[in-house]
Amino acid sequence: MDRKSNRISLPALRLPPLNALRAFETAARHLSFAMAAKELHVTPAAISHQVKGLEDYLGQRLFRRLKRGLELTRAGQVLLPKLSEGFGRLGDAVADMRSIEEAGTLAVSAAPSFATRWLAPRLHRFVSAHPDLDVRINASTRLIDPNKDPAVSGDTAVGSPVEDADIVVRFGTGDYPGFRVDQLLSVAVTPMCSPRLLKGGHALRVPADLEQQVLIHDNVRYDDGRSLWDAWFEAAGLPGMDTSHGLRFSHALLALEAAADGMGVTMGMPALAGSDLASGRLVAPLPLSLPLKFAYYIVSGSDTAERADVVAFRHWLLAEAQRPGAGEPAGR
Repeated sequence: MDRKSNRISLPALRLPPLNALRAFETAARHLSFAMAAKELHVTPAAISHQVKGLEDYLGQRLFRRLKRGLELTRAGQVLLPKLSEGFGRLGDAVADMRSIEEAGTLAVSAAPSFATRWLAPRLHRFVSAHPDLDVRINASTRLIDPNKDPAVSGDTAVGSPVEDADIVVRFGTGDYPGFRVDQLLSVAVTPMCSPRLLKGGHALRVPADLEQQVLIHDNVRYDDGRSLWDAWFEAAGLPGMDTSHGLRFSHALLALEAAADGMGVTMGMPALAGSDLASGRLVAPLPLSLPLKFAYYIVSGSDTAERADVVAFRHWLLAEAQRPGAGEPAGR
């Protein structure tokens, strides 16, 4: 007896191995070693071995092995419900622990150009309104693949559109089956350059003057797959212009920087170049803008779409897109 507590001290109960209990519980639910092996990603022989070891440990037969399959003995019938309940509670405990660990963290994935030029300069307003929320921005161009990333059932995508992200902003068509999709920004493009290119003997004043300029290309294509320059020249009434020359960059962000440095003329998006246009670092000297069917979309899976922090961030993004001068980073 424990004299301090006046309680009788009993030896700790020695439980059977957890793997053996798991093997029995899974086999008992399916009444099949083969199905249990498939669920636990082991062989049927391994399940049979674990169950036999558990039966030896308990001194009780848990299954009757019949020609048509398995049948629980009375001992197995007594053990299964409480064991299933126990594994369920273990799962709940782990889920609760993870939710506590991850509470207050919102993981956002956005294309590098969008994250740098549009999102980051505005983010201080969201952070100020939600000081207890830790926002983590991952600049990524990883494609959203409903056949690879989440599990899709019917019209519902369960899981994140992109690994380790609660909400995603992508430039595309908005065709992401099974996901919650909201259009954030429509997009148009127009030639942009340093104001230095508006001076001198080859000053850029009309579309035909582009023949004397270095064309800067990025990875964005027109709706039908053509280059943006080919589509813009056709809309400008100059379909025969040679667009095969120039500088090529993998991201619009790099193309904008090259244009601002006076290296040539890029086909830029006012939505991303707003601060440079406002400061005069870049100019858009030609009035023709080319609308794109592609746009920026907010994408989230069904398991996160209605989570309070995701809803708050989505509403904030949509509100920011409606602010006057949405193409320009907001002043503090």
